Amino acid sequence: MPTPRYPLPDLDTLPPDIQARILEVQEKSGFIPNVFLALARRPAEWRAFFAYHDALMLKEEGSLGKGDREMIVTATSAANQCVYCVVAHGALLRIYEKKPRIADDVAINYRRADITPRQHAMLDFALKVCTQSHLVDEADFETLHAFGFDDEDIWDIAAITAFFGMSNRLASFSDMQPNPEFYLLGRVPKAAKNPG
Repeated sequence: MPTPRYPLPDLDTLPPDIQARILEVQEKSGFIPNVFLALARRPAEWRAFFAYHDALMLKEEGSLGKGDREMIVTATSAANQCVYCVVAHGALLRIYEKKPRIADDVAINYRRADITPRQHAMLDFALKVCTQSHLVDEADFETLHAFGFDDEDIWDIAAITAFFGMSNRLASFSDMQPNPEFYLLGRVPKAAKNPG
């Protein structure tokens, strides 16, 4: 795996609150996603980044599901050519949607992906925010309203797109590499546990 431009800090050198969150993620996923260490070189920015990330991606309110949120990240990260985010969030998309091919299809051409018309409309808007936010107008809101999105859902779509636009650029300029584990998540069934 190529070496990132900024070396990843050792976990034991990080502030206790950051260490605790990273260990929690490692316990849940079985590995430490590189983004957690890469951004930890600047603890104040790490805390702000993950606070906003969690506010957008873990919220319970609204009609966007976890799969919808990861679909937005995957599609817009592909438009921004961010390998780390396409691979990492594509893995989560596969898991949440329980479809092994969905992330590849969404990243390459979401318009041909096996997703709902509502999700197509959501991604049309996300890509417009990603590449032409200055052209967003009332017609975009009307289209999304027709698919059952309210104004708060529309804010969520735009905010996720904008936040990950920043994340894409941080990952790309620093040459952050996806963990090898991400490539198989949601593609290969987990080994069955031995009942005996």
